[in-house]
Order: sequence, then structure tokens, then C-alpha cells
Amino acid sequence: MADLIVGIQWGDEGKGKIVDKMAGDYDYIVRYQGGHNAGHTIVVNGRKVALHLLPSGILYESCKNIIGNGVVISLEALIQEMAAFPNLQGRLFISDKAHIILPYHEILDKAKEKNKNKAIGTTGKGIGPCYTDKISRNGVRIMDLTNSARLKEKIASIYEQAQYVAKAYDVELPNIENVVAKIESMKEQILPFVTNTTQILWEAQDSGKRILLEGAQGSMLDVDHGTYPFVTSSTTIAAGACSGSGLAPRDIKQIIGIAKAYCTRVGNGVFPTEENGTIGEKLREAGGEFGTTTGRARRCGWFDAVAVRYAARLNGCDSLNIMKLDVLDGFSSIKVCVGYEYEGKVIDYIPTDYECVRPVYREFEGWNKSAKIRHFNDLPKAAQTYINELEKLTGTKIAMISTSPERDDTIRR
Repeated sequence: MADLIVGIQWGDEGKGKIVDKMAGDYDYIVRYQGGHNAGHTIVVNGRKVALHLLPSGILYESCKNIIGNGVVISLEALIQEMAAFPNLQGRLFISDKAHIILPYHEILDKAKEKNKNKAIGTTGKGIGPCYTDKISRNGVRIMDLTNSARLKEKIASIYEQAQYVAKAYDVELPNIENVVAKIESMKEQILPFVTNTTQILWEAQDSGKRILLEGAQGSMLDVDHGTYPFVTSSTTIAAGACSGSGLAPRDIKQIIGIAKAYCTRVGNGVFPTEENGTIGEKLREAGGEFGTTTGRARRCGWFDAVAVRYAARLNGCDSLNIMKLDVLDGFSSIKVCVGYEYEGKVIDYIPTDYECVRPVYREFEGWNKSAKIRHFNDLPKAAQTYINELEKLTGTKIAMISTSPERDDTIRR
């Protein structure tokens, strides 16, 4: 059976640490959506490892790692990442159905962002335009690398249409011959890993192998159920794991939601509990809240129990893991959003007009030190109360708590 790790805030929840912590118990780790706009930072023995496309199981020799059909791939970014990990043959498998991010995708992504009246805050990595081509049935897939004539024909067809968009944004696209030549020069480093990954997963499922599905970004950035239009371009909720991997819904046994003990967001869009003053700055500094991919400072605020409860229900989470509890060490009091003021009344759900809400807080006693504690009963009483109340407010069991970036500084309940 397969288990699923999914972020239930605005991304950057700490999924990488949990996948890394659990990966040794699984045979296959699967990345199923997004691109190199996402980033996991894992700390092992004091060494930071940043992953953008490779599944987190790559750090375990025993794990087989799959980049599924729902992922959009920058060949250049993937090759750079692969270079840091020798002996990947037999450990890394790339779906032949995954789509390729072309140079013009990145150019148009940046141009569109620059020309919007209200910017999304995209990473400018070409993710959105690549998914646009995919949905419009005009994309280039990894399987096209096997046929040079077909590859050139497809890129030429895309560029013919892209020129009109480029002209509208007053940008110039790179020479098509140069684009084809660059892709041709990279494909030999990719093709040995390309295969029908859905078939591999079916066979693994049928033979009783353990599979862990690893989501990117967070549920509040989902293209359908997130804070649209300030969202990513893929399905970040649990439902996307099936379409992005080829596994069936009934193949998924357990869904684990990941949330920080507070909230962060990168880019623009509604963020009800955001703290712009000293509290936000303290959270940012203590939590090292700077993007793995872009280095941008993340917006920080208090835990939003309404949003997390919504996302937990949306994903059907069996349990939650609360990350970065130690970042709250030293706060004299800690707030949790338990409702919203909206149109003159207090509500406990997310309305369609989400930008108009104001948070309603419950205040909790702070604590001095939770860092590196590995047993729940050893936590300060105030921290225990905080976790127990989050469990009630979100309506979901909290099964694991992280108390530092290190793999083993984790509490199981």
C-alpha cells in the first residue's frame, strides 16, 4: 500500500524532513507534481541538503525514487541536482509522460508576472506556462527525447504559437535551433533513467512493496481549492497524487498532513494571520524562513486553525505532523486563529471572499525550550497544552512533532 505526505498550509511546511525521516521504511518514494519551483531542505548530521526535483528518498541507498508524470521538469535543473548524487542508476526513475520546461516557458513566466496589475509572486521558473502547454495539449514530454525529429517538430509548433505571446509582452524568444541543440545535448544524461513509472508502481503495489508519495508546495496553493488566483499551477492536494503518479485512490492507505506550528507564505495573496512587525520578524529569523528555491523572505504569522482544518478535511488526513515547534521557544504568549470576522459576524470556515476576513485569536501561554526534545512528556507543560489544543481545533490527531531541523529530533505520539 501507499502512504501520502501532503502540505496543508501554503507550502514550506517541512515535508522534506518528514519524508526523509520516514523514507528508510519504504521501498519507493514518489514525487508527483510541481517542478523545481519547490524545494525541500533536509539536515542530516548537521549538513544541509536542498532538493528541488529529486524525491527525498534519494538520501537512502535502499530507496527507489520516482519522478512521476505529474511533475514538470527543467532538464538543466534536474541534471545539476543529479550531479550531487553518484550511482543513481537503478535508484532513480523518470516518467516518460512528464512534461519538459522549455526556455521560453521561463521567459514568458517572468514577462507575464512583470506585466500583471497584481503579481502572483511566482518563482519565474516557467512552471505555469509549462502546465499551460500541457493542458492545451501542446507540450513536450520526456518521451519526445527519444525521437529527435519529433522533438524538433513539437518545439517548432510550440514556438510558432509562443511568438504571438512573446510579441504581446515585448520579449524575444531564444533561437529555436539553439533550443533544440541544447536539449539534444542534455538528453543522454536523462534517457537512461526514463521509463514507464506507472507500470513500475503498479508492479510494486501488486508485490506488496511500500510506497511513499511526496507532495510539493501546500494545499492552500492548490489550483482549485487554494487562494486563487494566488496559487501554483498544479493539484497540490492528495487527489493530485493519483493523477500525478498513476496509482488509484484505493491504493492509498494513509494520508499524513504536514503543518508548521505557525504559518508562512511565499509570494502574494491572502494570509489572514500574517504578522508584519517584530513578531513576524522574530518568527522569520528563528525559523530561517527564506525560500529554498528563491531565497526570498517568507511572510510569517500565527497558526491558522481554520485554514489547517479546511485543508485536513480537503485531503482526508488521517493524522497531522507539526513542524518547527522549537521556533516558538521564548515567546511569552502565542496566538492561534480559531475563527474569522466576516461581514459583521464570526465564522469558522473559509468564505469565498477570503481577502475580507480578519482573524479571531485565542491566546496561549508560551514556553522557554522545546528544542531537540524527543518525548512528548518532556516538553514544557505549556507546549503540551498547545499541541493538545491544536489537535482539537483542527479535528485531526497529531502523530508527530518536530523540535529541530535534525532528522532524529522528532516526537512520536
